[in-house]
Amino acid sequence: MTTSNTNQTWFVTGASQGLGLTLVQALLSQGYRVAATSRNLDTLKQAVPHENAAQFLPLAMDLGSETSVQQAIGQAVAHFGRLDVIVNNAGYGQLGALEELSDDEARRNFEVNVFGLLHVLRHATPQLRAQGAGRVFNIGSIGGFTGDFAGWGVYCATKFAVAGLTESYAAEVKDFGVQASVVYPGYFRTNFLTGGSLGTPQQPLADYKAVRDSLTLHEQINGNQPGDPEKAAAVLIEASQAAQQPLHLFLGPDAYGLAEQKIARVQQDLQQWQAQATATNIA
Repeated sequence: MTTSNTNQTWFVTGASQGLGLTLVQALLSQGYRVAATSRNLDTLKQAVPHENAAQFLPLAMDLGSETSVQQAIGQAVAHFGRLDVIVNNAGYGQLGALEELSDDEARRNFEVNVFGLLHVLRHATPQLRAQGAGRVFNIGSIGGFTGDFAGWGVYCATKFAVAGLTESYAAEVKDFGVQASVVYPGYFRTNFLTGGSLGTPQQPLADYKAVRDSLTLHEQINGNQPGDPEKAAAVLIEASQAAQQPLHLFLGPDAYGLAEQKIARVQQDLQQWQAQATATNIA
């Protein structure tokens, strides 16, 4: 069961492009109040030319700076008086075999995808807790449920981290009336696979043919993704109004198919080694 409440205030990160932009546009068209963030405020204002300050607050925010995140959330609360739905959407993909990625490349991906998200949770949660209500959607990836993608190990690791921390976060805040979901999108037709949203290794190794093939495949997928971001945004809005939002929200038939394949492989491994692996208690 869902109920519409367009008096809600949404806080959406990474709102100048991709799913974040589509979501913000959908929310504004339906009358919701929205605080939206981007690293570049001018880019955000150009992408969302909405002049009604009572409904829309564009904010510059650097996820790598906890001070910047704290200030943006403070501005949103001061402007609208409350926050009802937090969408941690900002992030980027990092392609490269684990061996060929530098420490800096790997850490930078975690800095944005994981620690930037944690900055938002750390400073938004006190407001949600004080209100006794709130919804949180942490945008992960189907690559945060199954890591069977050559060359995407670090990116998948960041999204696995998002899934794990969301599960724990949901358990921590449920007594305060706050609900949380980790969202696992499949391939949606956004600019995620373009240069600005996708890092490639600075020193690729020719031996990793599977990784180079993965890059070629994703270049071919770019612009041909089956998922409609407007429909994904509609699902997020619907889930935000559900009496009980899902802890795990898979988006797209491809995400469902990949999740089912992973679950089947795990079940097979459990069954194959059950006798040996459960005979491990102290006698």
